[in-house]
Amino acid sequence: MTRPTIPRYGNDTNAETVSAALREHGAVIIERLVDDATCDRLHAELQPWLDTTPVGGDEFSGHNTRRTGGLLARCPSSLELVGHPLVLDVVDQTLWPKKTTFQLHLTQSIAIGPGSPAQFLHRDHWCFDVFPVPRDVDVEVSTIWALTDFTEERGATRVVPDSHRTPDDVRYTPDDSLPAEMPRGSVVLYLGSTVHGGGENRSDDVRIGINVDYVLGWLRQEENQYLTYSLDEVRTFPERIQRLLGYEPGAYALGYIEGGRSPMTLLSDAPLADTQSFQP
Repeated sequence: MTRPTIPRYGNDTNAETVSAALREHGAVIIERLVDDATCDRLHAELQPWLDTTPVGGDEFSGHNTRRTGGLLARCPSSLELVGHPLVLDVVDQTLWPKKTTFQLHLTQSIAIGPGSPAQFLHRDHWCFDVFPVPRDVDVEVSTIWALTDFTEERGATRVVPDSHRTPDDVRYTPDDSLPAEMPRGSVVLYLGSTVHGGGENRSDDVRIGINVDYVLGWLRQEENQYLTYSLDEVRTFPERIQRLLGYEPGAYALGYIEGGRSPMTLLSDAPLADTQSFQP
């Protein structure tokens, strides 16, 4: 029996192809989706925050791993990752059932230090109170961008291809997983139901990834976007990012203000009577 692999594409691949592979195998890699200059700029913006971010307090977070959130305000170049058109198109075509919107779930850098053991394998959608999400429903798409080259020795994210359709009680071992090895500027996308985990860092270097996740608009966000960024900060972001943060209703009547007005009107000069906001 042939062992499953992680499908891999170039940066000129269309969203339909990537989404089909993601839905079939649970994970996909797109190589060099942003250039080295973008990685350099983002790394420079991130470094002061990494220097002050404490390491994790448990084995899952990583005792030598630093996780920095709120990247849109702290690292302006992260806008290029969060709002990348190809990624957003893939998410739009993959999440189901999606009749209206999807939103940003979280942003964080994950810096795995030398000597860190592998994170235990898990599914991201377990954050929803371990609710047994039906296996034909895809509520979350996660991404890890390689800010440094991802190699197995350095702790590349490990993924179990084709695990996304198996029940939650199926347990996998590290031998079932594959390292998402990829050059910096690349991204691995995987479903919330896909089994994965951070790899063991056996090198002398820090492995830095940028984790950006998206969920259906009617689910609660893991990173509270409304408290992470002030309204003044949100007003500086492009409109597409504002909507991703959750400032549009998640369905016809989820998240409105003042009897039917879209929160988007808080960010503009739209009149208070504006209720034409339930359209994505």
